[in-house]
Amino acid sequence: MAILAGFGLLTGCGSPHMSALDPKGPVGETQLDLINLSTGIMTLVVIVVAAIYIYVVIKYRERPGDDKDEIPEQVAGSKKLEILWTTVPIILLIILAVPTISTTFRGTDREPEPGTLRINATGYQYWFGFEYPDYQVSTANEVHIPTGRKVEFLLAAHDVVHSFWVPSLGGKQDMNPGRTERLILQADEPGLYEGECAELCGASHATMRFRVIAHPPAEFEKWIASRKQPKSKPKTEQQKQGHKLIAQNCIGCHAIQGAGYDILGRTGPELTGFSHRTRVAGALDNNRENLKKWLVNPQKIKPGNRMPGFDHLDDKQLDAMVEYLQTLK
Repeated sequence: MAILAGFGLLTGCGSPHMSALDPKGPVGETQLDLINLSTGIMTLVVIVVAAIYIYVVIKYRERPGDDKDEIPEQVAGSKKLEILWTTVPIILLIILAVPTISTTFRGTDREPEPGTLRINATGYQYWFGFEYPDYQVSTANEVHIPTGRKVEFLLAAHDVVHSFWVPSLGGKQDMNPGRTERLILQADEPGLYEGECAELCGASHATMRFRVIAHPPAEFEKWIASRKQPKSKPKTEQQKQGHKLIAQNCIGCHAIQGAGYDILGRTGPELTGFSHRTRVAGALDNNRENLKKWLVNPQKIKPGNRMPGFDHLDDKQLDAMVEYLQTLK
């Protein structure tokens, strides 16, 4: 009993932002309706079966004075009963299947409504890249969307199978190498919605997280404008040293728009506007201390990722890199 009680308590652990039971958009609300429908059907089945069981146990229990050689009426081969316990489950499955299939097809509609925002989302080990083809901007690990507007995510995987899931908004949808899947979501309220990879994809699957940040439409347009005109030029001597070190060590894999680099890497997350990110590598709060930890030993935080550590650099050089990255807007 103690073990069962422990498991019951553990079900309450975790982030309150990672719950499909607190929907913040029409897709999430529809999926919660399906959860409630299936729960209701299963609860009804349990109650009916339990009631029949209790009735049979009480009615046909052995009583004092009963003839022990008397055999109760046998129901094996009863056509009425066989039709009943075959038909009822079929009806219940149809009640559950029709809205489930309808919702599934609506969520992957290949003809989105006019005005739908399109975002290309690509899963890598172990981060998410996001591109806005209509605006010619990109970002990583945090995707910004406007409220009250449908967003069509075109999902793909760069290496292995991943899965795109934002519980409060809806999902989930597998991301497969060589294929493009579609998922249409919408946020009704401004806010920050947690997402994660829901398919085991390697050693750091548990830290392959991302965030959906929903803005009022006017604020979203301001964010797009800031991405089109990023502030990536170093100003102080320390920032210039960091800029130089980034160019020497990082720019082959990472992109920083407006930094004066001709070569823009695409094998690592986009770093443009890095100072406005809420997390480092999607795993740590974005502050100078955590950023320095990440630069020194990224394998300790995300085992198996493709980024080398910079433990060969001294504190002064690392501080310069951190200073430059924290000024990217």
